[in-house]
Amino acid sequence: MWWGSLRLLLLLAAAVAAAAEPASTLTGPSRPVTVTLREDRGHAVDLPDTDPRVQRRATGWAPEQIAVALSAAPTSAWVSWITGREFQMGGTVKPLDPGTVASVVRYGLAADSLVRQATGDALVYSQLYPFEGLQNYTSGIIHHVRLQGLEPATKYYYQCGDPALPGAMSAVHAFRTMPAVGPRSYPGRIAVVGDLGLTYNTTSTVDHMASNRPDLVLLLGDVSYANLYLTNGTGADCYSCAFGKSTPIHETYQPRWDYWGRYMEAVTSGTPMVVVEGNHEIEEQIGNKTFAAYRSRFAFPSTESGSFSPFYYSFDAGGIHFVMLGAYADYGRSGEQYRWLEKDLAKVDRSVTPWLVAGWHAPWYTTYKAHYREVECMRVAMEELLYSHGLDIAFTGHVHAYERSNRVFNYTLDPCGAVHISVGDGGNREKMATTHADEPGHCPEPRAKPNAFIGGFCAFNFTSGPAAGRFCWDRQPDYSAYRESSFGHGILEVKNETHALWRWHRNQDMYGSAGDEIYIVREPHRCLHKHNSTRPTHGR
Repeated sequence: MWWGSLRLLLLLAAAVAAAAEPASTLTGPSRPVTVTLREDRGHAVDLPDTDPRVQRRATGWAPEQIAVALSAAPTSAWVSWITGREFQMGGTVKPLDPGTVASVVRYGLAADSLVRQATGDALVYSQLYPFEGLQNYTSGIIHHVRLQGLEPATKYYYQCGDPALPGAMSAVHAFRTMPAVGPRSYPGRIAVVGDLGLTYNTTSTVDHMASNRPDLVLLLGDVSYANLYLTNGTGADCYSCAFGKSTPIHETYQPRWDYWGRYMEAVTSGTPMVVVEGNHEIEEQIGNKTFAAYRSRFAFPSTESGSFSPFYYSFDAGGIHFVMLGAYADYGRSGEQYRWLEKDLAKVDRSVTPWLVAGWHAPWYTTYKAHYREVECMRVAMEELLYSHGLDIAFTGHVHAYERSNRVFNYTLDPCGAVHISVGDGGNREKMATTHADEPGHCPEPRAKPNAFIGGFCAFNFTSGPAAGRFCWDRQPDYSAYRESSFGHGILEVKNETHALWRWHRNQDMYGSAGDEIYIVREPHRCLHKHNSTRPTHGR
């Protein structure tokens, strides 16, 4: 009797475990799923500048907005911070002298033994508008110091600042370097998030993300949304709707960057973060200068990876080779970014770094009306190159919703194509995307380009397949596996050379629970022989 009862219990336990096991790409494309909205997502609500989490707490020359970023290899990392008095705003601003204070990081293997020291560079940037009534901005002193000769997978303690000045060194912080490059070592958890902003939705996303204790954060553009505000600090969900016809230039309110850096320091001072630009980082100013805040505030492994550009670069984390691409830099096949990408991919040894993962801002495969096929020229230019080198996963943001694709190449289901995952649902400053392009009456009109940084027009009607003769599908496309309009973030856990677990977490769920999860499984025996092969074109 007892044996029969025990056997029944074991069978029930096995059935429960099997039911709880996430789906896998090995079983082939999954049927498209759209999760119905369960509540009004509404507009985002800003975290106000009176919130203590965004106010300046540092005094004198003490560092603030401390952040750690990766270099190209796990033996190196960047530490960045800002010092100096509060930023300046006004008709006339006088930039601080970056040479006033040194850029020093003391670090070591114990909090009470910071025996090593590195020095770096400092800079100041300004956002200037040559029009009466518009306020200009100049930043505090921004420091970037590269630590070299680090041991992989090792916890380092550090202080940053200027030890020669009283009160000018930070508290002791700590971060862990990435695992050694190789096919059997991987970061534990990689958080992936886009379009964060600084709203109450942002705080929920960051709280959920921090509870998952990531080893690395990928931020896929649209960081502070400073360009949704006038220089007097007045903001709107839609700048062009509220201010577009009344301002001589697209203004920004740069203090939002400082608020964002202060709020995020609790995460960025201890968890390495890598960033790629989004459209909200363009931020035009006098002399057609753009991306000043983005270029100045973050450290990038650009020189180390041979790109020499903050808009695209690569790095290794264990057995993963990451390429971060610029959707707002020239991506044409005759341009510098494409030539760099060719060289970078040619150097990748898949026996050393089996996984190839890419990130950029605007998605190639979105089924939402917002930004539908907006960067089709980028896809046309780069997809075949990435496919020929066996791209496994592509992460993007931009569209304020979550969407995961089946394996796809050129809009066609392909077992060797990449899985495209869009996580532009971090918090933003605008509203959630809720309308799908395949819904009746919601297919957008083709338009040339939303700004001067997206070149050309490539989004023609499809010439073959289920959407032949149309600009949009009349149903959720087969390549779209799952889509939902909810705020959240994702966690990637690469288990070994062939298996990675992807989980997407909704903000409204309990910590730790997943709204979407799947094993992404590489099949190198099946796909890697296609490297550098010529693929047929299925039609646009």
